Amino acid sequence: MRQDAYDDEEVQYDGPSKSHLKRIQNELQDLGKEMTKLGDDQLKKIGLPEDVLFEIKEFRRMRSFGAQRRQLQLIGKKMRDMDPVAVREAIDRATGESRAAVALLHRCETLRDRLIDNDEAVTKFINDNPGVDISKLRTLVRNARRERQNAKPPKSARELYRMLHEMFVKPVDLFMKDEDDEDDEA
Repeated sequence: MRQDAYDDEEVQYDGPSKSHLKRIQNELQDLGKEMTKLGDDQLKKIGLPEDVLFEIKEFRRMRSFGAQRRQLQLIGKKMRDMDPVAVREAIDRATGESRAAVALLHRCETLRDRLIDNDEAVTKFINDNPGVDISKLRTLVRNARRERQNAKPPKSARELYRMLHEMFVKPVDLFMKDEDDEDDEA
């Protein structure tokens, strides 16, 4: 074929190569293996679909190496639509290895302590966050102060931290975006 014939044809993108898809599949399978070692609480924080969660729990029950290997392949297959980078971020957040997760933890702890120590901080927080449940916030702060005065375990302070953490944590979208979805967002 002549060179100018190539110039006239429009080059069509057929999608990622087989080897690229295989690398992604292996990466997802490795992430699945890593998730089999996490506790149930950490797995809940990742936000996995129910079928993937079920298969991870099934893997834990298996003792045969061959069965575990096949189960990992199944987990990788069930995760096929997921974005490996997003799954890695979700795992790091759940295990506390993410810088963003550690920064959020420190931010929530500092804010919790400030709210417990100062009524003005509570008022400012309510004004800055209009969607907050005011009665729950004030009750938790009041109970945390009482617990601190009476040298009791900080049950309400922990609950206040959880409330703050849930408010500020941004969920990770584990699934890959289609090119069509990206066009819609622009």
